[in-house]
Amino acid sequence: MQDVYYKPSEYDQGLLLALEENIKTGRTSEDLLFQVMLDLGVLLSSKIEEIVIKGKTVYNVANGYLMACFDTDVTTELITEIAKKQPYYAVFRDSSMANDSVATNFEQVFNTYSPTTIRRVL
Repeated sequence: MQDVYYKPSEYDQGLLLALEENIKTGRTSEDLLFQVMLDLGVLLSSKIEEIVIKGKTVYNVANGYLMACFDTDVTTELITEIAKKQPYYAVFRDSSMANDSVATNFEQVFNTYSPTTIRRVL
């Protein structure tokens, strides 16, 4: 994650726009995946499979224990397909949601298809 060291009085609209992306520049999807695995206590030696769902790269770790997608323009259809696989953890980037509707419906999709999945949005 990006380091943010500003006092509230130092914020202006330009700075807020510059801070819209919370991931450090130059980080790859694999970098994010390994950080998430460390944060969640998933062994780095776990089997990692890259699969394509609805045209997006999804990481399937430890046979569905963790599923993560860090691509852009994530749709409700993609989230639904991941939820139907009922992973223990599901992780996405906040900025990767295709639009506000997808972000709004994210929790409801998981509540419908996989209510026990622990969801994280970076």
